[in-house]
Amino acid sequence: MVKIDLITGFLGSGKTTFIREYSKYLLSQGERICIIENDYGAVNIDMVLLQDLFGENCNLEMIVGGDGQEAHRRRFRTKLISMGMSGYTRVIIEPSGIYDVDEFFDVLYDEPLDRWYEIGNVISIVDGSSVSSLEGMSRYLFMSEIAHAGKIVVSKISDGMDVPEVISNVNSIMSEFGLGKENSWFDPSKDFITKHYDEFTETDFKSLAGCGYRHASYVKLPLEDKQFTPLFYFDVEISEDNLRKIAGSLFKDTNAGKVIRIKGFVKTGDNSQIEFNATENEMKIAPVVSSRNVLIIIGEALNKEYINSILKDYCKVVSL
Repeated sequence: MVKIDLITGFLGSGKTTFIREYSKYLLSQGERICIIENDYGAVNIDMVLLQDLFGENCNLEMIVGGDGQEAHRRRFRTKLISMGMSGYTRVIIEPSGIYDVDEFFDVLYDEPLDRWYEIGNVISIVDGSSVSSLEGMSRYLFMSEIAHAGKIVVSKISDGMDVPEVISNVNSIMSEFGLGKENSWFDPSKDFITKHYDEFTETDFKSLAGCGYRHASYVKLPLEDKQFTPLFYFDVEISEDNLRKIAGSLFKDTNAGKVIRIKGFVKTGDNSQIEFNATENEMKIAPVVSSRNVLIIIGEALNKEYINSILKDYCKVVSL
């Protein structure tokens, strides 16, 4: 049976960067893998960023979301059925940062998938710089996306970060929704990896590749319609300085709603294109080559008219 690993994590936690390193390890062990990217919209930013892994033993697939849970679940099931005889030893799933993990388990327990695939591991990526600032429904979504994890990888560790406090905050959020008492759902000494990705050893990767998953039961809370709907901006052309200023202001501007992440590919000049990936605590910019320029803004209760008015001068087309 083909093992399936789910890599979860709240918006901007660093799932794609982790998957790159994890996949390299699996390939070095002789595995034949497929990475399935789940995301909103027709342009999957994260899939483009993994293109260099594509090869004889690594394939990339995509599932488009954004039009309802049932439609997404049907596409996920159909994709796995179509891949059933492809000879992979492992499939890695990267869902969007807003994801109902129950979908993963429900689909894999259905026939005929339960005869072809087995759940391998659930690995969750936690942004150590943002756990303490999560509020409201974001705390619930954070909990629901990491509750089943066999291992937690703390990302974006910086000098001076109080890692034990980060771990304590994670467990406090879990207990807030009925999962264990404080500091008991995840074992601070066994369930966390707190290193930069480039410091991972073979032992670390081996423990991740066999960490399994845990069963979690909690009261599910309903999400309001369009509460976390992303905004898409196509054919974006803007200078790097202006993009930095606009993004920085949107994270702080309450009129925009609660902006959590901004990512995409942007044209900055006649022959220049950059990858932009930002949260409130971090902005990453790197040169990139992509056939499309698209900026995606993700957050809670976004004010699309207000954000449109800020970005309209930099886009030929606005798609919502």
